[in-house]
Amino acid sequence: MPALLTAAPFDLDAAGLRLVAEVEAYLAQLPAPANTAGAAGPLHLTCHQPPAPTPRYGSVLQPWHHGIDLPAPTLLDRLHRRRPVAQVTPGQHLLLVSRYIHQHGWLQGALWDEAGAVCVLGAQLGILQAGYSTPAVVERARELIGNEIGYLGETGPIDSWNDAPNRRAADVHQLLQRAAARVR
Repeated sequence: MPALLTAAPFDLDAAGLRLVAEVEAYLAQLPAPANTAGAAGPLHLTCHQPPAPTPRYGSVLQPWHHGIDLPAPTLLDRLHRRRPVAQVTPGQHLLLVSRYIHQHGWLQGALWDEAGAVCVLGAQLGILQAGYSTPAVVERARELIGNEIGYLGETGPIDSWNDAPNRRAADVHQLLQRAAARVR
């Protein structure tokens, strides 16, 4: 039985509320699921463990968050009983998004699927859930992605760009790498 994905409690500032609004707007534009029998409500999200990638002979498989300190609770985190958050820059966040997509797989038309593949927004939410970012950093990273899409001469939000029929995973990784390089 898949584990139910539950969000860790954190304070929603203006950036967090905008992120929630973006997710809700994205979900609203998706077609309704074909079979909703047994769904617990309008949004039933489950988190599945993707199959472990197989490293090539002689290589060592690194986790997507390799090189970034694990979220460690501070004294204030313990006192307020809140989850720890690893502080990352928007550029680091974009590189983590690329790594997360590389490890879990890329997807179009949904936040994530049963195998664990994710779209760009799904990867950002996964990183946020893992404690490697804040809503303000995610918002700034999405602005950088939007700017990079504009540099390509295209318009629209990252979600529409991700879901374009001619889009490939390599395009997504290239966009994320270029956006991250602009803020280093």
